[in-house]
Amino acid sequence: MTEELIDRIYEAAFVPDEWPKVLEVAGDLSGSASGAVMVFRDDGSVRGRSVDFVRPLFQEFVSSEMWRTSDSVKRMSGLQPTQFIHVDEFLTPEQIEQDPMRTRLRELGIGAALCSTITMPSGEIVQFVFQRWLRTGPTYSQVAVDGLNQLRPHFARAGLMSARLSFERAQATVSALAALGLPAAVLTSSGRVVTANALLESLPTAFLPTAFGGLAIANAAADALLQQAISDARFSAAPVVRSIPVAPTSERCAMIVHVLPLRRSAHDIFGGADILVAATEVQASNLVPSPSILIGLFDLSSSEARLATALASGLSLKEAATQSHVTVKTCRTYLEKIFAKTGTHRQGELVALLKAAQPIRTGK
Repeated sequence: MTEELIDRIYEAAFVPDEWPKVLEVAGDLSGSASGAVMVFRDDGSVRGRSVDFVRPLFQEFVSSEMWRTSDSVKRMSGLQPTQFIHVDEFLTPEQIEQDPMRTRLRELGIGAALCSTITMPSGEIVQFVFQRWLRTGPTYSQVAVDGLNQLRPHFARAGLMSARLSFERAQATVSALAALGLPAAVLTSSGRVVTANALLESLPTAFLPTAFGGLAIANAAADALLQQAISDARFSAAPVVRSIPVAPTSERCAMIVHVLPLRRSAHDIFGGADILVAATEVQASNLVPSPSILIGLFDLSSSEARLATALASGLSLKEAATQSHVTVKTCRTYLEKIFAKTGTHRQGELVALLKAAQPIRTGK
């Protein structure tokens, strides 16, 4: 069921009518009554999809001022939880009681909520929310929370694509790639480029054509990760996904290259291609990246993201270990995993890359 659900998640990235079914299946696995995905944009708008059961209420919620007055939305948007958390633990009883959306949901027999937020480098904030029946108890089990957290990296990448497409169905290969607003290309399972959009073709210093119609990243370390992902996709039945950091140069900003499988209807939309490669530019900054951004970009665990943030802020490995109340040996294990996920090899290289990993604002 999990592999089929992951396939459905990536289908929903380009076929938004599939989101209700995805949320329903994920909700069943976690014992939820309802589920929704929402995208908050810089222009103050919010869009999204929900399970069919609460669709009329959800549409009223996002199309009216209700979401602006919801204490749950305010708290979760400010907190930006990097894993699924119990929303009620961060609200007072009065806030829960007076929240207009929670009041309406209680009338339907729905209570406690779990929420996770993904901060996108392109500026959008994506929230996934699941809620359980009142009759099944006041809170979620840890097993249910862990199950949703396992799906979170897939939710994050699919959410990025849905956010860029504004939850509109991608109609055809060329128009879909243009509509993304991101440099992108679609590839066969062997790595041959089916088509690329003008944004990607305008980055000749970042992406290079290879023999037999392939695609490479100009940065050697990043390209090794890309070619490994393509190879894994070719020989693995399970969906292969990853985010690849690309260090900045004098000619361009740092980038994150996302590799996503094209599944089910999305496979047909993109002319039978198997892999989407999309790049998100990030601006260099002296600010320290937040753990939520690192988790969303590089699939770091919470512990790995905290260590990466500590190192980027200037702490030594020993100081970071002390701050996190873990041993230096444990931190070294985390660091090795961070190196593998970010394609870096030295602590200085990692810190330089992380400081470039800041969200850009599109003004859309």
